[in-house]
Amino acid sequence: MSFQFYNSKSGKKEPFLPKDPNRVKIYSCGPTVYNFAHLGNIRSFLFVDILRRALLSEGYVLDQSMNITDIDDKIINASIEKKLSVEEITAPWTKSFFEDLESLNIQKLEHYPKATESIEDMVDLVHRLQNNGLVYEKDGSLYYSIQKFKGYGELSKIDVAGMKSGVRNDADEYEKDDVRDFVLWKNQKSDGEKSWDTDLGKGRPGWHLECSAMIRKVYGSGVDIHTGGIDLLFPHHENEHAQSQGAYPEEEFVTTWLHCEHLLVEGEKMSKSKGNFFTLRDILEKGYDKKQIRYLLISSHYRSKLNFSLAKLEEAKQTLERIQTTLFRVLEVLDYVYEKPAAVNIQTLKTKIENQKIVQALNEFETGFCDDLNLPKSLGSMFEFIKEINQSYDKNLWTGNDHLELVYYFLFVDSLLGVLSFEKEMQALSSEEENEINRLVEERGLAKKNKNFARADEIRNILSSRGIQLLDTKEGITQWKKVQ
Repeated sequence: MSFQFYNSKSGKKEPFLPKDPNRVKIYSCGPTVYNFAHLGNIRSFLFVDILRRALLSEGYVLDQSMNITDIDDKIINASIEKKLSVEEITAPWTKSFFEDLESLNIQKLEHYPKATESIEDMVDLVHRLQNNGLVYEKDGSLYYSIQKFKGYGELSKIDVAGMKSGVRNDADEYEKDDVRDFVLWKNQKSDGEKSWDTDLGKGRPGWHLECSAMIRKVYGSGVDIHTGGIDLLFPHHENEHAQSQGAYPEEEFVTTWLHCEHLLVEGEKMSKSKGNFFTLRDILEKGYDKKQIRYLLISSHYRSKLNFSLAKLEEAKQTLERIQTTLFRVLEVLDYVYEKPAAVNIQTLKTKIENQKIVQALNEFETGFCDDLNLPKSLGSMFEFIKEINQSYDKNLWTGNDHLELVYYFLFVDSLLGVLSFEKEMQALSSEEENEINRLVEERGLAKKNKNFARADEIRNILSSRGIQLLDTKEGITQWKKVQ
């Protein structure tokens, strides 16, 4: 099934036609590693994950990157203030970033380039811009002259008509609609500031330069898709576009630009001063499950603002239980014997399904996310089908191979959602059951001591039939655990 995406540059939905379906090149703006990622960041990382899973489900081969910004104003200031190296500042936050991705079942990408490992590529890009007449020097720093690039503003639709020539901005980030020449290479201001000694002078790159150079480093060309939060559209992505097209005017830097909307908390922008600023870890510490968080953050369309609240997390929990209960109802009929998810090729699932109701349901789910990742539309079709699944089970209408084909449907759904369990849930033991197990374990120990091995074996078999596995340690202690 073919995709269409809303391209921020054209302002309309367009068919997705990658140059090479066997190497779809995607670049996503990643974290600046100076603190934990907040929920707005997490939403944008999950958006990248849904994009990846959707394209993979349709058979595309991906070559995907997300950068690690490990040098910028914030990191430099923290390094000077704490008297630590940049590497000492960023290493623990980089580790935390990958831990957050893993905890939310976000798939690993092919590349995670770091800014500090791409300095030569940045210097090369600046030289190309110099050769093309787009750079000037002031007080030892190098700036991009946006008036000399005719296409400036065409991505973000920013009005450059009233811009004053030569007005510069040295900061890595600045206010929306503040149209100024931006810094490419910053002259070192103090001995304590991290810098690189290059033929551009002793200094460090401007933030906007980093992504353009890392894309060139990884791919040697432009990309099919570039993603990021809507807050990056201007100035960051506009400046990226100007740099890359300015350095390589004969190439198209990005074919499709995708931008994820803001996350609000209780209808307001996240702010520490308002007390509504959350990291993923803040929410986990409140006792919420990772799957709840993942589901809530992916369930809205990526181009719609997501209004986060703890109450909505509770709703997400109930919704997941509804889906999971139906799936377990199917699995129980099969006694949990089916082709394991790891062994299933997602692209071939449709060919395994013959029941036309299930085929139609899967096609409707697929049609939703192929339309600009419209996951709410996919989920709506799924809930309609869940209702039909349960009604048909109540009437004993599912027969033969239908049960296995329903599992394949849920496998396809979860290849996108990444929140379902296909294993038998282990029921928690009551205190009475635990006491009975401990009593039998103690009785078995006495039986072995009295050389009544028949009784000891009998007790082991009784416990095994209840899903209790025994482990006799070298110290003569018997431990047990529930395994099914």
